[in-house]
Amino acid sequence: MAEEITQETFFRAMEKLESFRGDCSVFVWLCQIAKNTYFTLCRKQKHRTDETDIAFLANSKDLETDLLAHDSALRLHRLLHELREPYKEVFSLRVFGELPFSQIGELFGKTDSWARLVFYRAKSELRRQMDETVM
Repeated sequence: MAEEITQETFFRAMEKLESFRGDCSVFVWLCQIAKNTYFTLCRKQKHRTDETDIAFLANSKDLETDLLAHDSALRLHRLLHELREPYKEVFSLRVFGELPFSQIGELFGKTDSWARLVFYRAKSELRRQMDETVM
């Protein structure tokens, strides 16, 4: 999403370069464009999500399956909450923060290979624990 916002920001800036009045620095101007782009994207995604949710509920034939999926997600979040560090944070940054391994490694002062390995171990541990709770 960040890459998309960055690309859109610079595209819009190039389109409107002639209309830049110079009331503020170019950096501030670009940040304002990026902020507005982000808000526009959020509104579009929320609208799409709402439509998808309504369509999904309207076409849902097996409520029990839907509830089981919700239950599995809740169990996964509980297991993630109990996971020890740095596995919990690396997994969260990758899955929920959508950060690349290089940035995760940089945050911890490690390599992207380290972040990849920690993520894989966290994922394996969560999968193992999910399998154990099912049985």
